[in-house]
Amino acid sequence: MGENRAKSAPGSTTSPRVAGTTVITYEYPLSERIRTLLRLEDLFERAGHFFSKEDSLAHHAALLTLFEILEVAGRADLKSDLMQELERQKQVLLSLRNNPQIAENVLQQVISDIERASAALFAMTGKIGQYLRENEWLMSIKQRTGIPGGVCEFDLPSYHFWLHRESVRRGADLSAWFAPLLPIRDASSIVLKLLREGGKPVKHVARQGAFSQMLGGKMSQMVRIRLPLDSQFLPEISANRYALNVRFSTFGAEPRPRSSEADVEFELTFCNL
Repeated sequence: MGENRAKSAPGSTTSPRVAGTTVITYEYPLSERIRTLLRLEDLFERAGHFFSKEDSLAHHAALLTLFEILEVAGRADLKSDLMQELERQKQVLLSLRNNPQIAENVLQQVISDIERASAALFAMTGKIGQYLRENEWLMSIKQRTGIPGGVCEFDLPSYHFWLHRESVRRGADLSAWFAPLLPIRDASSIVLKLLREGGKPVKHVARQGAFSQMLGGKMSQMVRIRLPLDSQFLPEISANRYALNVRFSTFGAEPRPRSSEADVEFELTFCNL
């Protein structure tokens, strides 16, 4: 499921939210758990981009992203939530075996991916990222990053020295710091992939830029809106268990988007696990 990734890489190089080059997808989480997973996905993708570079500025950006991942992943129940969801999805998939409408090899591959991700999560001990919190040098850098320009060479000479080391040595350090967090990345990736596949896109038209749909108490976990990439429209989404409201605005040179008065064609997907 998905692409194979090197164990040392903190993130992937392709965003699952980009479908080719013709559309742009906006995702709106409807639960705090999915909100957290989307934040982690975005951060790991960003980290992977900077990690793949060799210059010191990119490695600096990768380290700052690592600190953000540490904060977001610090939820006490994140690991158990992921393990429970993976187990639930595994049982659902196992019930689909011997179904003639399901490709058995694809089904087995997804189940194997879930089992590997669950085993890696189970092997994680202690609080997520505790090994980073116990690294006084890293925490001294993290503390200074909250100050604008706070990691200049005169503030942290040792960090200045690290940034001037060989790219290979910096990369090895980053790999060591990221590696223990990769089970979180991989488990989150599986859950989000299954979530995105758990909905069917439906075409709609927002008359004069406005669209509403009653939900009748049926709550989804995420809403996806897809528009042509060359569209100038931006969706502003609000939702609860009773209704979804979308208001499209236009992007331009103005300081803030303007509400659209034109009809807007778009695809809407309610996603559930």
